[in-house]
Amino acid sequence: MGSENNKFNLKTQIEAILYLKGKPTTLEEIVELTNSSSEDIEFAIIQLMSDYAHRGDSALEVVETPAGYSLQLRSCCQNLLENLVPADFNTATLRTLATIALTNPILQSDLIKVRGSGAYQQVSELLENGFIRKRRQEEGRSYWLEVTDKFHQYFEIDQLPT
Repeated sequence: MGSENNKFNLKTQIEAILYLKGKPTTLEEIVELTNSSSEDIEFAIIQLMSDYAHRGDSALEVVETPAGYSLQLRSCCQNLLENLVPADFNTATLRTLATIALTNPILQSDLIKVRGSGAYQQVSELLENGFIRKRRQEEGRSYWLEVTDKFHQYFEIDQLPT
């Protein structure tokens, strides 16, 4: 009975490790982190995989990848990820977004003068992720750029200071 309880604890430890690491973790890393034998780890991982496989209502699964074991979102839930978590923006893109937000709206031509030609790609990325919108200028060839409701919701900003 004590041995079964130990396996349960090991399974829980592995689940926590996979969750906290957030990326595939090798058998060797798990052995090192738990101070357990590779046989015990393999047994506990199989149990953990089985537990997740038999939970019909779980959004998560434990899978073996070439890089190691991973606790990940099931493929049926991937669309939620796209809607809830925006892409990781690099510093330049975040600065471009900040420039747009602080001027809101700003002419794309003025943005390019301030941020440089690299801002064209950053604007595309921000449009694709729904943080800004683009509308044609009534007179002229440039576009007005402005932040969207998604920007305000994501950054929890009701209104920017004027």
